[in-house]
Amino acid sequence: MNTHTLPIIGHHRSPLSQKFGMPRQPNLVAIKSHIEFTPPFDVPDAFVGIEQYSHLWVLWLFHHNKEQAGFRPQVRPPRLGGNDKIGVFATRSMYRPSRVGLSVVAFDRLEIKNNKVILHITGADMIDGTPILDIKPYITFADSLPHATSFDIPTVRSVIMTPQAKQDFVDLSNNNQLNQYDKQIINHLIAQDPRPAYRQHETDIVCAMRYKAVDVDFCMNGDGELVIMQLRAVKNV
Repeated sequence: MNTHTLPIIGHHRSPLSQKFGMPRQPNLVAIKSHIEFTPPFDVPDAFVGIEQYSHLWVLWLFHHNKEQAGFRPQVRPPRLGGNDKIGVFATRSMYRPSRVGLSVVAFDRLEIKNNKVILHITGADMIDGTPILDIKPYITFADSLPHATSFDIPTVRSVIMTPQAKQDFVDLSNNNQLNQYDKQIINHLIAQDPRPAYRQHETDIVCAMRYKAVDVDFCMNGDGELVIMQLRAVKNV
């Protein structure tokens, strides 16, 4: 098999450290994160002119994937229920021959710290520690295709918080673990319904999504609403 070695130019830093709860596509949730670059790719000269662009393409690796024995031409996308097979190159499945991910994100700002670059972005669908392979500018005249078509899967549900969850949020905010921005992001992440499609009909079954050092317990009620039941501080994270 032909192979090629690519350098890792940096790592993504995010409040989401687990795959469960991560938006399945970029820009579904306006979550703020940043990329820290490794030498020799961390010098300010490499980013001169980047402020001309509102969005960037990020190429990255699915580093939490288990190694697969041989090429699998078809996969079972979770959003199709986890049962129907489709060609791997007709999906954005994480289980790919090269394990490469591609995301368009909003460019926020550059931070120069100790003469090294930190790239602040919004809308990434990468977990904390994701290896970064490359950064490219999003160019509107070439990358924006208004007449393109695709298969759309509705994902957003309504979200409510129990009185217990509201009190937990206040307590965690008082401990400087969460703030109003975090509350908004947690609600938006849960609204995407991170459960696999084959479980999205289940009611009153509690799932947990980790955000920063907090586990968010939620379930779906009989009205199809996602209910945030409580927030629990996680120790030793």
